[in-house]
Amino acid sequence: MNDDNAPVRFDTKIAVLLRDDLETWQRLNVTAFLVSGLGTQVPEVIGEPYADADDTPYLPMFRQPVLVFAGSKELLTTAHTRAVGRGVTLAVFTSDLFATGHDKANRAAVRAVRRDGMDLVGLAVYGPRNAVDKILKGASMHS
Repeated sequence: MNDDNAPVRFDTKIAVLLRDDLETWQRLNVTAFLVSGLGTQVPEVIGEPYADADDTPYLPMFRQPVLVFAGSKELLTTAHTRAVGRGVTLAVFTSDLFATGHDKANRAAVRAVRRDGMDLVGLAVYGPRNAVDKILKGASMHS
């Protein structure tokens, strides 16, 4: 018997790590930006389109949960180093991006700083569950 409502355990994980000193609006904005590109690079994370009982179509969304964590500036730097070293799919958001107004300026702001000099306020990672867990070691679930 197939139970469509049974929990699914994914062998991959989508996770966002936010700096713990961000204002609420910044946390929401950074999270949205960080996960926005994931489906373009890893299409298997996107599920099927939605429709309501009236057949109104809706966009597809991630097929698995996005877990959001918080940590210190130092933890973000450590997690970034771990993520780069493990070669997982990675997105970054630096403090400089709060002062830009469009995509081209965002890319230029990231390009202007060496990897070890980034003032990270958030990052998103996707990869094998155990690798993501190791990357985020020390972070706490965002509350």
